[in-house]
Amino acid sequence: MKKILIIHTGGTISMQEDKRSGTVSTSSEHPLSNSASLFNHDAHIEEDFLFNLPSPHITPAHMLELGRRIHDKLAAGNFDGVVVTHGTDTLEETAYFLDLFLQTRKPIVVTGAMRSSNEIGSDGLYNLISSVRVANTDEAQDKGVLVVMNDEIHTAKNVTKTSTSNVATFQSPQYGPIGIITKQEILFHQKLISYESYPIQQLTKNVALVKAYAGMEGSLIRAIHSTGISGMIIEALGQGNVPKDILPALQEILDDDIPIILVSRCYQGIVQATYMYDGGGRQLRDMGIIFANGLTGPKARIKLMVALELTNNLTELAPMFE
Repeated sequence: MKKILIIHTGGTISMQEDKRSGTVSTSSEHPLSNSASLFNHDAHIEEDFLFNLPSPHITPAHMLELGRRIHDKLAAGNFDGVVVTHGTDTLEETAYFLDLFLQTRKPIVVTGAMRSSNEIGSDGLYNLISSVRVANTDEAQDKGVLVVMNDEIHTAKNVTKTSTSNVATFQSPQYGPIGIITKQEILFHQKLISYESYPIQQLTKNVALVKAYAGMEGSLIRAIHSTGISGMIIEALGQGNVPKDILPALQEILDDDIPIILVSRCYQGIVQATYMYDGGGRQLRDMGIIFANGLTGPKARIKLMVALELTNNLTELAPMFE
């Protein structure tokens, strides 16, 4: 029988609804803390209550602490897989950080809930059971960090939250889930063709995330630049274009040897150096802005924070993203 570690960090999966007001908040005791007996016929379960935080309170420092905890537990050789429960608002960022940070063949699964433990139709316990089942299977090895929600298995790199409240919120646009969960089986139908890991020891860099919009001016970019950022992610328009009035401000950032990573605010497709007009993608590429291959803005920010702990050389950073 395999041994699976469940690390709880908080989130809706750990919360309860007030029946009078309808509000949802943290509880003094994790409502799923006595559920380990449900898994005894499949795996031996041990629980670790690391945080009790709503996911908007999770910071990169928490992500690093979580990554270190998983690394230490696995290094001791006691566990065959790990399940992390997490709030859904920033779940994809934590999962992607773990995917970049951890160096293990063992299954790492992140899950959460859209409905608190005592709401009608609560999905937390079911998602937790599904995640343990995935972590308990040999086929889940060598697939990086996985996100399991609503009978689907997604990669940390591609998954994103697509709805504010629907239990089927986690999707991987244009890629789809890499596996599904039935009552009898865990079925994988895709496999990863590449894997990257960056063994950092700290997270100290301040990376800003800015979304482009019609009529955008350089004052906002300059204001952010003045805060002493280490890097900037821009969610550009379309294939990778920005309003022309922010170009001088972007050039000032590049002149200070601060990297700028470009992604699209569209949820499908990748940025491309296609258009030659002022603010077009070809011009941005020629300026030295790095184009990210398919990442969302929040995930590109996580990756740049990690990468900057290793190098701030643009020629070394570019291949990590492109």
